[in-house]
Amino acid sequence: MVKFFHHSLLIIFCYLLTGCIGLGSYNGDSLKGVGDDPPMLSLNPTPVNILVIGGTSGVGLEIVKLSTKRGHQVTAVARRPERMPYSHPSLTLLKADITDQLAMMSVISDHEVIVSAVGIAPTSKKVTVFSEGMKNVLAAMKKNTVSRLITVSAVGAGDSHGHGGFIFDKLLNSTLILGSDITDKTRQEVLVQASETDWTIVRPGFLTDDKPTKQYRVLSNLQGIEVGAISRADVAHFILGSIEKELYVKQAVLLSN
Repeated sequence: MVKFFHHSLLIIFCYLLTGCIGLGSYNGDSLKGVGDDPPMLSLNPTPVNILVIGGTSGVGLEIVKLSTKRGHQVTAVARRPERMPYSHPSLTLLKADITDQLAMMSVISDHEVIVSAVGIAPTSKKVTVFSEGMKNVLAAMKKNTVSRLITVSAVGAGDSHGHGGFIFDKLLNSTLILGSDITDKTRQEVLVQASETDWTIVRPGFLTDDKPTKQYRVLSNLQGIEVGAISRADVAHFILGSIEKELYVKQAVLLSN
């Protein structure tokens, strides 16, 4: 019952969030002149062997779809790979848990790029899956000499705290609904930034299932910024552009429409 209450409350807040975030100095149309344009995907991309952890749903699934359609070889890793709703000749499914160190050692070998897009349901319990899982990913990358890492984090993590708008910052992020989630994503970011990998940290605004617009903003200077919504497909577009063009290495960016 408590779990149902938290899920219901989150849904209500999310509807409010779409209308209330983005009330700062730069939001909505005013964001058009701030930050960078979306990266252009390569006209003839060199095929890359990409591992997507958490690739059966959400942002991870959108990355898998776009990457395979553009000719990349993709491995999607999930605890329940049988739930994958998508198939492609260039897609391999593997069962593994990011919190299992030996499993990460095995699946990360023979890949050029690692994308961590792990997500969890809202919970009032202490969250450690992002930070503990990232420790395993980084150890496996080091052992297998894999350098490129892209991590999907969230607005509110790290130095993006306070840039989510009133509803997000004062209600969602400061309560049991998302507070523990964001706290652990901050711990994850610290681990990534201290690593020797060629990392990129991606902090999306409020995520939607809308179609890609390719008109979002890429923000690294957050002064005066309160983010809006962004589709999971647009987040995937940014991540693949960063992979193909080798962009935003050792940078944390915030994405918003």
